[in-house]
Amino acid sequence: TMGAGARQGQIFLRSLVLFLLLSGTPAPRHAAGQLRYSMPEELEHGAFVANLGEDLGLDVSTLSARRFRIVSRAGARQHLEVNLENGILFVNERIDREEVCEAGGTCLLHLQLLVESPLELYRVEVEVQDINDHAPTFPWQEYVLEVAESAAPGARFPLESAQDPDVGTNSVRTYQLSPNGFFSLEVQTRSDASKFAELVLEHALDREQQRTHRVLLTALDGGVPERSGTAHILVTVLDANDNVPAFDQPSYRVSLPEDAPAGTLVIQLNATDLDEGSNGEIEYSFSGHAPPRVRDLFLVEPRSGQVLLKGPLDYERASLHELYVQAKDRGPSAVAVHCRVLVHLLDVNDNAPEVTLTSVSTPVVEDAPPGTVIAVISVLDRDSGENGRVSCEVNPDVPFELRSSFRNYYTLVTTEALDREAVPEYNVSITARDMGSPALMTRSMLTVPVSDVNDNAPHFLQPSYSVYVMENNAPGASICSVSALDPDCQQNAYLSYSIADGHIHGMPVGTYVSINSDSGHMYALRSLDYEQIRSFQIQVQAQDAGFPPLSANVTVHVFVLDQNDNAPVIVSPMPRNGSVATELVPRSAGPGYLVGTVSAVDADAGLNSRLSYQLLQATDFTLFSVAPDTGELRTLRSFLEQDATRQRLVVQVRDSGQPALSATVSILLSVVENMPQTLSDFSLPPEASSSSPLTLYLLVSLGSISLTFLLAILILTAIRCRGERHSWQGSGCSSLHCRCCPGPNASSNGLKTSNLAGQLPMGAAPATCLDVPAGGPPGYCYKVCLSPESAQSDFMFLKPCSPRNNEKDPGHLPAPGKRVQPGQQLQIPKQIKQPNTDWLPPSMQRPALKRY
Repeated sequence: TMGAGARQGQIFLRSLVLFLLLSGTPAPRHAAGQLRYSMPEELEHGAFVANLGEDLGLDVSTLSARRFRIVSRAGARQHLEVNLENGILFVNERIDREEVCEAGGTCLLHLQLLVESPLELYRVEVEVQDINDHAPTFPWQEYVLEVAESAAPGARFPLESAQDPDVGTNSVRTYQLSPNGFFSLEVQTRSDASKFAELVLEHALDREQQRTHRVLLTALDGGVPERSGTAHILVTVLDANDNVPAFDQPSYRVSLPEDAPAGTLVIQLNATDLDEGSNGEIEYSFSGHAPPRVRDLFLVEPRSGQVLLKGPLDYERASLHELYVQAKDRGPSAVAVHCRVLVHLLDVNDNAPEVTLTSVSTPVVEDAPPGTVIAVISVLDRDSGENGRVSCEVNPDVPFELRSSFRNYYTLVTTEALDREAVPEYNVSITARDMGSPALMTRSMLTVPVSDVNDNAPHFLQPSYSVYVMENNAPGASICSVSALDPDCQQNAYLSYSIADGHIHGMPVGTYVSINSDSGHMYALRSLDYEQIRSFQIQVQAQDAGFPPLSANVTVHVFVLDQNDNAPVIVSPMPRNGSVATELVPRSAGPGYLVGTVSAVDADAGLNSRLSYQLLQATDFTLFSVAPDTGELRTLRSFLEQDATRQRLVVQVRDSGQPALSATVSILLSVVENMPQTLSDFSLPPEASSSSPLTLYLLVSLGSISLTFLLAILILTAIRCRGERHSWQGSGCSSLHCRCCPGPNASSNGLKTSNLAGQLPMGAAPATCLDVPAGGPPGYCYKVCLSPESAQSDFMFLKPCSPRNNEKDPGHLPAPGKRVQPGQQLQIPKQIKQPNTDWLPPSMQRPALKRY
């Protein structure tokens, strides 16, 4: 608020004026590489002391970011503080010079200023100047002084000194005595420049005239404004005790080690009194103005004059103690005499060094260069001399060392490159040892964790992986798991797995397998087929999450295991048009005659493709046999007259898989007298005899069927379009007979294909003769019969016919001289009747296989 700001401004101005009056000039003084300022005591909170930011040449705007601060020991009071916004050193709490500095002399506050990024250390001394904030005080408000009436004029009587905690000109400057007719005051100066007063008798006293005298003693200091203290002195006139005790010497000096135990004799004082009796008996005691600290540490024996140690001494708190001891006889009008005892303490090595971690920058990155500052360490030993000299070192088995920047200040720096994977954390033992005898040592442990950087690539547990997968596996099933390790930590060790781009048989590898990016489990995305693909390779990459990321690759070899999932395929004999295979066997064949060989293939491998043959069904099992390994079909005996002319056999082909798969083929054997020269169905087609794979054979077959179907569609479309241009009359076949088709050039050496000739009249659907290859049985022909609705139909039906059938159905005979147009294709029905069993081929022809 504005009221608070105005009040703070008034405090600041008042403090600044007082500071200028007392110190003269506030400019900083550089002493031995450090700044020194002066300030008066008792300044209020927020009072200006110095502009450290300007005097140290620091950028005020960066003080907060660089953590500009005052470093102090743990538990120490923070009298001064720094404003990080403007760099001004101000009073944090009221400073009482007499409380901060118990001993007299110059009162200095030693400040250590620390700023980071980069790390800089400054030392500042602030002298706290005394102000006149204390008035002189006497031990008692009223003091009784006994003076013998026999005292001669000029006799001096030392009075109790006034105490003023202030120093310099602010301490006791002089004493004044109220006006009287018998006494005057004389101010004396001690060797330490302190003042004390002596009462001087100006005129002889007469106890009978006046037994007591009252005077007022006033002590004045030299401060501005001047302060004073008073004490009433009651002078009692006694009868004569004309001798006072006397010490051997007015001042004594003694040395005492600071570790002296209680009860130690400090000094034996001796005072003498020439009087006798009680007037000569002397009692010793502390003077009235002995401070409480002295009374706590020392004890004076009243009768013996021994000064004994009462409490523990501490050289570091005060190296010198000043004792004022008085001696007074026990006679009437006893006068006390005083002596001073200076006790010098001898320092002993009783303080171990103190190690303070001023600033610690942890953790340290493992790629930090040598010389990186880890911590700033301050070492303090409260002893003096050799006992206060300290050396500091670290254990030799760590990559760190201590470098001294200022006296008793060290920086802990790295000496070599760090490796978190080898040592993730260091326990640095900092040992501080003084030069005393015996030497005292302090050991402090500093834990320095090393933070990770991504300097290690992942590595797989195996150089490569081999995976065996049974074919026909379920899609999505796990096939294997890969695993990699990264010696880094946290996100630098978090691994993600992926599959490198590639192709397997022309397909992206991602269509075959996938991988869980977190666990490394691999899954098959499709069912594998051993007959299509037997093995393939996959490149798996493991990449960490560091920056930049590091990765490693491993090859996974996938081997597909065969499963008995393909039945044998019979390639010979090959039935034509889906009917059974036929074969001609001469009746003259003897035992062991080779009728033919049943051949089959199996797409599987190993035992799954090992085939065996057996005769499953036969008209007569005693007539034929099949070789189980080769599939050769041979006769067991010669034919008899009673044997049937048609022998039906069923041969089974079985593989050796588990479970076994099989295929069968039906063979119709015709026993003939003479063998025609015909093509046997046991002879292999070009596709089967060649070394091309079964897949190519199937593709060629599928292509041929597709082309045939396309040509049929085109021809049927042309017929339909032509039928729409002509009107059809009537229906059925118009001829009573069928024109048989064997051509004049037919021979038994081969097969010839004939064309369908003739034209259909408009409105008629005659039966049309179809030329049959010359190798077929003689006397057979086929007719094409079109129904009345055939003009609107895209399909034609081919039926076998004979002269006997044609005579029974004359309506299906074609008109004389009429034939189907050349090139016209007819669609063959799926079921074809068997040939007439009354016909037998010539005995000289070879066995041939027919399709029906």
